[in-house]
Amino acid sequence: MDVIDYRVGREVAIAKAKEVIARGDLVVLPTDTVYGLGADPFSPGAVDRLLTAKGRGRDKPSPVLVGSVADAAKLAEVIPDAARALMEEFWPGALTIVLPAKPTIGWDLGETNGTVALRMPDDEFTLSLLGSAGPLAVSSANLTAAHPAANVDQAKEQLGEKVALYVDGGQCGGGEPSTIVIVGEKLKIVRHGAIPDSEIARFGELED
Repeated sequence: MDVIDYRVGREVAIAKAKEVIARGDLVVLPTDTVYGLGADPFSPGAVDRLLTAKGRGRDKPSPVLVGSVADAAKLAEVIPDAARALMEEFWPGALTIVLPAKPTIGWDLGETNGTVALRMPDDEFTLSLLGSAGPLAVSSANLTAAHPAANVDQAKEQLGEKVALYVDGGQCGGGEPSTIVIVGEKLKIVRHGAIPDSEIARFGELED
């Protein structure tokens, strides 16, 4: 288990994180909301390690962080107008958008029912890492049902040696998880989070 402060050496931290991800191990990294637990989404073993580390079943698949809307378009079968408008308004930021996944991707994030939950985080380091390493499966860096970690020490207390690398970026500014929206004929909010329901409702009719 290594800990590296990216504020001391950004490029070294990115290179180390890429190395850990490439070999299928787990990395804890800062986001704009809470600290995240990341893995290579294209490695079934890495995704399984992520879910196991959290004590989470395959019925709760991991979201995927992307570095741009263009990267999201490579993973989603289609981006409806409402989804694109939400991305333009709230990305990078605390909004996770659930869309049909391209069947040709060939990954296994768990029981997704053919969907992928996408988010572009508003964090300079993590966006740089995503731009270099590509999309990452990232869930909050905590045990299931425990409080999300707002700093590296809280993540280490919960996940310990299960994680190969902890990237320290100080205290996360958000503290509240992202709002999760399924985009279909209507907008369905499946997790109420940092972005209020009233803001989401500006982009389409909300499903009860």
